[in-house]
Amino acid sequence: MTAKTGDIDTIDLTRALIRCPSVTPQDAGALDVLQAALERLGFACHRLAFGGADGTDRVDNLYARLGMAAPNFCFAGHTDVVPIGHRDDWAADPFSAEIRDGHVYGRGAADMKGAIAAFVAAVGGFLAARNGTFDGSISLLITGDEEGPAVNGTAKVLDWLHQRGETIDMCLVGEPTNPHRMGEMIKVGRRGSLNGLLTVEGTKGHVAYPEKADNPVPRLIALVSALTAAELDDGSAYFQPSNLEITSIDVGNTASNVIPPRAWARFNIRFNDRHSGASLDRWLRETLDKAADGAAYKLEIEVSGESFYTPPGALSEAVAAAAEDVLGRRPAFGTSGGTSDARFIRKFCPVAEFGLVGETMHKVDERIAIADLEALTRVYRGVLGRLFPETP
Repeated sequence: MTAKTGDIDTIDLTRALIRCPSVTPQDAGALDVLQAALERLGFACHRLAFGGADGTDRVDNLYARLGMAAPNFCFAGHTDVVPIGHRDDWAADPFSAEIRDGHVYGRGAADMKGAIAAFVAAVGGFLAARNGTFDGSISLLITGDEEGPAVNGTAKVLDWLHQRGETIDMCLVGEPTNPHRMGEMIKVGRRGSLNGLLTVEGTKGHVAYPEKADNPVPRLIALVSALTAAELDDGSAYFQPSNLEITSIDVGNTASNVIPPRAWARFNIRFNDRHSGASLDRWLRETLDKAADGAAYKLEIEVSGESFYTPPGALSEAVAAAAEDVLGRRPAFGTSGGTSDARFIRKFCPVAEFGLVGETMHKVDERIAIADLEALTRVYRGVLGRLFPETP
């Protein structure tokens, strides 16, 4: 196809996106900034809002496509960011996008507004080099609901595409996959995530008269101990070991002389491909039943994503080769870290993840090196060149 060409500056676009305080579920103009840049390059943009009427937060999303021919290669990511915490802890306004010491500072710089800017600048450079002509399509799927519940974002955009009969053939997600320096890791899978709430009921009473009450705390402690004592596995061919972490134990009690009526614990399991949400549900209940020895408890679980692995192929090899050309090192293929929207995309097409250095993501004074932003733009442009080779 033939498209418009134009210069998009990665740093300028990164700063413009950071200046939008798009804390989930607020968009704060971030997608307007992005859409304007994409329309300059000839993309057809669709703004897709989901939620609101069903009690969930209304979230704005963007799907943009350049061309209609196959294959359709998609860049995916999110413009929403986590809260800043205490403003006074930051050296500068977290939404001012200040440049200092060769870095762009601000919430979302690393996770992942910088990568989104690199997406667009890479496409602009690719089109300019090809005089706007290439065989296939390039698209962007950008959500405002990745850092939050993730119910009105990528998953629903993918459903919308499916209903239209539109296909994505390969997808690169721009999450910050590199732990310490650029070119360390491409994510080709992710562990699953299960959240659990364990509750034990008792009878409230005075601590001086324990015979008139029923303290749930010791029973809860015994159940939690049974869960943490177990070793889920020792890893698998592509994944690190699964881990169960207790994230909260509480009774909601403000008095030191009152036995609480109930106690509860929250936990999370990050699990590899030796488990599923359903198998862990069974394991949890069997373990708790044994430890409870007939005593009652209540267990609620929510699986926010199953583990998945994408075998290396054309997409991951293109990313690895482009990164090696630009950065001088070939990234390892990994599956570590938390969840991402790749867990939704993998149901539709091959997916890989490669982005910036994640050392400061979600932290105070989040920042990214200007040199890294420029390098990532070149990597993404190299990926496009490999996936859309010039015809003789």
